[in-house]
Amino acid sequence: MEEEINQEVLGEYIMVKALEDGVTIIGLTRGKDTRFHHTEKLDQGEVMIFQFTHHTSAIKIRGRAEIIASHGKIMAGRD
Repeated sequence: MEEEINQEVLGEYIMVKALEDGVTIIGLTRGKDTRFHHTEKLDQGEVMIFQFTHHTSAIKIRGRAEIIASHGKIMAGRD
């Protein structure tokens, strides 16, 4: 059962498309303490694809961006 859950989590990808310069994407760790472990900056029009891993449990996005995942599409940032 644990292997099935791990494959499900690790198979999840999201795509982030920056709608303005300076969009920040922060990866947060998995485990006992949640910490920042990776940061990326995107400029308008840049696209990055992320995958959840054994180390990454969450992704925080600052700035105007389009986010697409298997669950659907959402816009981040202020209008």
